[in-house]
Amino acid sequence: MDAVQNLPPYKQQEFMQHLEQMQLKDSLSMYNRLVERCFDGCVSSFRSKTLDKSEISCMENCSGRYIKMTQRVGLRFAE
Repeated sequence: MDAVQNLPPYKQQEFMQHLEQMQLKDSLSMYNRLVERCFDGCVSSFRSKTLDKSEISCMENCSGRYIKMTQRVGLRFAE
């Protein structure tokens, strides 16, 4: 980030906006992968508008594991 400090102010602003866009895109991408993976693995029937208890439990477990895994990978990557 020291290199960013050496940029002119307008370039710093452009860089920060680009960084924010990348972070938003990554967050949405991660959310979409989580929903797709957990939904495909947990929801098996479409007989009612709501999820049954086992599907809810599966979704909670799946999403919790996915978020923990993503955080762990992020920490490892930061090392």
